[in-house]
Amino acid sequence: MRKVVVISNRVMLPTKKKPEAAGGLAVALLDTLQETSGIWFGWSGDITSNKDIKPVVKKDKGITFATVDLVKKDYENYYNGYCNEVLWPIFHYRLDLVNYTKIKFESYTRVNNSFALTIKSLLGNEDLIWVHDYHFLLIARELRKLKCTHKIGFFLHIPWPSKEILTALPDHRELVDALLDYDLIGFQTKNHVLTFLDYIISELKGSVEPDGSVFALGKKSKVKHFPISIDTNKIINIAEETDSSPQVERLVKSIKTNKLIVGVDRLDYTKGLENRFVAYNHLLTNHSEHIRSTTFLQVAPTSRGSVFQYKEIRKKLELTAGKINSAYGDFDWTPIRYLNKGYQQKTLMGFFRHSRVGLVTPLRDGMNLVAKEYIASQRQSDPGVLILSRFAGAAEELTDALIVNPHDPEGVADALNHALKMPRKERIRRWLNAVDQLHSFNITVWRTHYIEALETAITSSPNRHK
Repeated sequence: MRKVVVISNRVMLPTKKKPEAAGGLAVALLDTLQETSGIWFGWSGDITSNKDIKPVVKKDKGITFATVDLVKKDYENYYNGYCNEVLWPIFHYRLDLVNYTKIKFESYTRVNNSFALTIKSLLGNEDLIWVHDYHFLLIARELRKLKCTHKIGFFLHIPWPSKEILTALPDHRELVDALLDYDLIGFQTKNHVLTFLDYIISELKGSVEPDGSVFALGKKSKVKHFPISIDTNKIINIAEETDSSPQVERLVKSIKTNKLIVGVDRLDYTKGLENRFVAYNHLLTNHSEHIRSTTFLQVAPTSRGSVFQYKEIRKKLELTAGKINSAYGDFDWTPIRYLNKGYQQKTLMGFFRHSRVGLVTPLRDGMNLVAKEYIASQRQSDPGVLILSRFAGAAEELTDALIVNPHDPEGVADALNHALKMPRKERIRRWLNAVDQLHSFNITVWRTHYIEALETAITSSPNRHK
């Protein structure tokens, strides 16, 4: 295998943290990089006033880690601006939250160009370049301008929007034109592939071959879905180790019910948390037998806390939880436990393992690995039930979950009632089908399939490899 160069917004630099502190994606990328003596390049997370930015390069266990700082202007206009105030809401179907200016797009272009210039100097002749996520839609184009003839692949971790949504973005054509400079464009789901192809055909008058090759604007690229997954065996082992965990024992002792409902999400408007609270309120109103016999634990650590919309989400959730607890709670029972803080992975897997229901109901999500972690954490003899939004990418794979529409709180409440009353035999049947899927398509399969597809990608554009 040729050396792999990963480009992503943030880089997981080598530390002395325990292995379980690393997420599944980071572990998969590290494994690939270690196998190929590769490079991981991205933003350092730091802001600088120095305009002469040079990469900081470190080596550890055969991997080269290279990072660069952002100047304050680009942090505001590229990262907070175009990435998080334009692309993030548009790709999650929230046109009402888009805050677009041309200056932000200019900054986005400048940073993609700057990153391309930096990584070009670190490349070997035969390296494979694997670019991750919406921060770098333009970087292949910028590398091609620098006469880079390497095979370059892109993988989008978030949803790809429909043509009707995407065309509301003034720069939509330029972004897709730049994407076609990648040899391989990877999406999370079949549906995301179809929406992208619809744009290619309807908007660009391009064509699509049966093998997923697309032709448009004088370029050829391969488009395919690669559903990201988890390290299934690792999560199973972590969950099994939590049975005697002090934190989990404290939780089990404190809730005093045998029907725990758990949700774990970043505090983000895409996660549908307020809808979820409303659904639980409907459960208590319409199915009163669950009063006092259930507890809903929602963990939602702050995400992008400085952004106005996120401050508003937190206020709404606190208000909604307070109203429900006031209406239904008692001196010895609190219906909703809303925790605006993060926990270690081991603790969360223990919470999942001791719950009857996993509630994963985003309004829009690329994949949602929490759904997969919930399944992997369960006891085979007495598993919980996953309730999953139809708008999460994981719904394409985990078809034995209870699939719901998060915009229908009463429907979600009915699913909660069904899950809480589901016989053990049915719970085991659903869980076995889901966990088999996770064993068949784990994180290693995901990254292996992607790299193999990139290595074998063939392009024929006369403009591609000048």
